[in-house]
Amino acid sequence: MILRPDTPGEEPGDTPEAEAPAEVAGVPVTETKRGLVIPKAADFEEAYGPLGRPFSRHSPFYVGFWGFLGVALAYVVYRAVADISGVLLVIGVALFLAVGLEPAVDWLVRRGLGRGLAVVLIIIAFLAVIGGFVASAVPPIAHEVSALTARLPRYRHEVATGQGWLGHLVRRLHLASYIEGKNASKVKSSLEGGALGAGRALASATTAIISGIVLTIYFLVALPRVKRMALNLVPASRRERAAALTEETFSRVGGFVLGNVLTSIVSGIGTYIWLAAFGVPYPFLLALFVALLDLIPVIGSTVAGVVVSLVALVRGLPIALGTACFYIAYRFFEDYLLTPRVMGHTVRISPGLTIIATLIGGTLLGLVGALVAIPCAATIYLLLEEVVYPRMDQA
Repeated sequence: MILRPDTPGEEPGDTPEAEAPAEVAGVPVTETKRGLVIPKAADFEEAYGPLGRPFSRHSPFYVGFWGFLGVALAYVVYRAVADISGVLLVIGVALFLAVGLEPAVDWLVRRGLGRGLAVVLIIIAFLAVIGGFVASAVPPIAHEVSALTARLPRYRHEVATGQGWLGHLVRRLHLASYIEGKNASKVKSSLEGGALGAGRALASATTAIISGIVLTIYFLVALPRVKRMALNLVPASRRERAAALTEETFSRVGGFVLGNVLTSIVSGIGTYIWLAAFGVPYPFLLALFVALLDLIPVIGSTVAGVVVSLVALVRGLPIALGTACFYIAYRFFEDYLLTPRVMGHTVRISPGLTIIATLIGGTLLGLVGALVAIPCAATIYLLLEEVVYPRMDQA
């Protein structure tokens, strides 16, 4: 198309139709609109040759090009998600904890408290539990560290002379050359590298925990607005039903958190009774430690049992072995009897589904998968009952 300049004093489009040029570059034209000369399609083809066929979308080049772009975009998205996976994990856990604590906050709100004050009381209760654990743990840990510092010169002498149980152990395992001599520098560098790595891991874990706590508080305060925003994305004809299903899902997640707390309390009470009966030191501290670790599904009670069994060695090997057997038996009792029964009442899914969900979640996503497996299973089961099955019956 060719642009014709307007003459001075005339508005574009005012040129009389008779003044339109008969042809442009040898191609006849049909009309002139605001200075644009439009040739006839047939005459255009006659002057420049026939038009080619449209580009086939089934061409191998076309398919390959767009397929390559799709794969490249998928890879970019995958890399972006992988790079921020740690952040997404913290956000997901914080949202899960906020949803789990929502029933407690809602209970306080129904008693006449403001939502902000209810959230503050929940956080204070959580910090009180953590503070009680720290207050119980600091005195015995400080005592043991001071005792170890006082005995350290004797341990060095035993290692150097091969005397005492530590010296005999070093001599039997042929570790003297690694502790003293040509390999001492390697051992030192390994210890320094391990300490540096442990420090970095501790700093990263501390940052993640603080970020998770802050996000949990934010989600607790803003959860009603978050729900409204999510429900506004649902069509109006389905919004009421979606809101009811969302409330039921939140209720089941809160039931899971409540059931998990109940099983942890049972484990802590059982630990305290056992340790107090056999005179193992620090029974209250160890019971609180077991209760906190038992909040972590699958591995929490196992790690707690190993730690408590090692502490029980101070009372002798038979008591330590008995403590280990106690935790093995309790682990089976909790995983296959207590937890399924409690979750069946609080989350309202069958005990068998509880065990299967925990095993699958732990295998797929590890600790986080085991933590969210039961609420996810309860949500899927709810959607099957209320959405999928009725649709199948109508088909």
